[in-house]
Amino acid sequence: MKNAVRWCVLIPCLNEEKAIRHVVKSALRLGVTVIVIDDGSDDRTPDIVSALPVILLRHDARRGKGEALRTGFREALRLGFDAVVSMDGDGQHLAEDIPRLVDVGLRFPDHIVIGARLLQREQQPKGRRRANDLADWGISWACAQAVADTQSGQRWYPRSALDLVEVNAENFVFEAAVLIAASREKGLGIVSVPIASRYEDTFRLSHFSPVKDAVRIAMYTLGRIVHYGSIRASYNRSRTQPLVIDDSYSHRTAYNAQRAV
Repeated sequence: MKNAVRWCVLIPCLNEEKAIRHVVKSALRLGVTVIVIDDGSDDRTPDIVSALPVILLRHDARRGKGEALRTGFREALRLGFDAVVSMDGDGQHLAEDIPRLVDVGLRFPDHIVIGARLLQREQQPKGRRRANDLADWGISWACAQAVADTQSGQRWYPRSALDLVEVNAENFVFEAAVLIAASREKGLGIVSVPIASRYEDTFRLSHFSPVKDAVRIAMYTLGRIVHYGSIRASYNRSRTQPLVIDDSYSHRTAYNAQRAV
């Protein structure tokens, strides 16, 4: 059954000429199809990617990360894949972590799997860490289940989550919207696999706007909490322990140790 699941790697990118070759090559070493979505880059990103054995889809102009992921979801569905693993193109996600996400995804078939940045959290800027914790609090409430690291872009999406490709959300809100809709409309669980936090000087500045995008996500999340109702019950369910799986750790111990940093 496990061998019957067809999955691919999905890499949305925008102006990633410094890192994209290494990111794509590392994903190709997994021996699976790699789909790269270039969101209107104006640097050498598309030239670099086009020289590699991947499926390259290009937007003529920048449409945002949500539309890049949507384009990738549509292509994966068109090609008949059962699941995708998404990862960012700036180098902060390692392809070496993907087999762990896939293994957990196969063990938990009705779940989205998040590569959660729970290890080496001291590398996260304090402001970013607080913002991520706040996002986890709100999005978990909207999902009516506890979620560790709702802001990570490294995820295993099963087919039932891919079917939410047309969810009404754009830009960085799209990733939160898929988590919420998958939880509330598809009945999917969400499980996290600990990965390292990586914030290096060599990474390009994030395309995420700490004000504009954070407000968009907050307003969308609040609207979903109200939309689904049972507000107190949803909140209570979101205050339970997130499901975090790592074969080398007790999942509760691993998560709580990092939360205490």
